[in-house]
Formats: sequence, C-alpha cells, structure tokens
Amino acid sequence: MTDIFITPFVRRQTMDSQYSHWILSDDDLVARIEAAFPQAKQGYRDGVVLVSVDPQGFYTSIVTLVEGDKLTGTFKRRSPSEDPRKSIVRDRGSILLADLKQPAAKVDVVLYRDDVLAEDGDDTGHLWNIISVNAYPTDEEAPIHPDVLIANHFHLSGGTKTNMTPEAFEAQLKVSVMYWKNKAMVG
Repeated sequence: MTDIFITPFVRRQTMDSQYSHWILSDDDLVARIEAAFPQAKQGYRDGVVLVSVDPQGFYTSIVTLVEGDKLTGTFKRRSPSEDPRKSIVRDRGSILLADLKQPAAKVDVVLYRDDVLAEDGDDTGHLWNIISVNAYPTDEEAPIHPDVLIANHFHLSGGTKTNMTPEAFEAQLKVSVMYWKNKAMVG
C-alpha cells in the first residue's frame, strides 16, 4: 500500500467549484490511485507523477469554446497562503455549475512526493500528496494549463519549481497553449 494523502488544497475541487470534482469517498479515491499507481507517468519534474484512474464518478468542467462564448474572470487566492491569481473561465450565466459539468472520459491525479512539497515548506509527512484531480471530457492526453506551468516554472506564489531548461519550458509551453487555446473551465 502506498502512503497517499488528500491535501487540503485538492479539497477545493467540489461540485460547486470551477474545477473537476468526484462523487467517490476518500477511501475509494485513494484505492483507485493505489490500484493504478504502478502505471504512473512522470509529471513535469522528478517527484511529480500522474496517475490515470477509472473516470467513473468524476466530472469535468472543461468545455471547448465556440465563437461568441462569454468569458469572465476573477483575481483571487487559491489558498490562504498564496498570492491572488487571475482566472478566466467560460461564464455560465445563471446555470448551476453541477448542471454544466459532464462525466469525465479521462482522469489524471497529480501527486507530489513529499520532498517536492518540502522545497516550499509544505511537506505533509506523507510520501505522496494529491495536489489536483484533473478530469477531462475526452481521452486525449491533456497537458498542464499554461498559467499553472508559468507559475510553476517561474516559482510564483503557489508554484512549484519545474527545474526545466528554457528550451524544455518553451517546448512544454507550446504544447500547453496549443491544447488550451480553445478550452476553458466553466465558472
């Protein structure tokens, strides 16, 4: 059994948030991650892994934009210890978020090893820490969002160093921008 911790940061991913969410119990979420952990893929740096889990019970807020969609933004903290960040989402109008989110076709759970979190004083005492549950509307490989990659690479507040060379960062940023150029989360 792997030592996996559900961080307070990932608990912001609820049915009423702009983020992916799930209807599994904590025990079921961890059990799915443990079952799929042997097939984990390397993330953007050593100590970060992506674990693809069965998408049943997960919901995504990612939509493909069409011309004329209204976008809206906020400037707020993701957690009390971070500086505020800009966030741009597809405006949902008066529709409930839960009614716009769709069942996921693919789910990647982002886990950080404790030593990576310790670099910024965020270690939890657990070997692996769930940082994000990323649910996608298709089974297409989906890269890290450009804003997250930039925050990480430049080690902005809340970002974890990528340790990428400038060339590797530019290549990953291009992949990210090309994927996300016509997608947004519903907010």
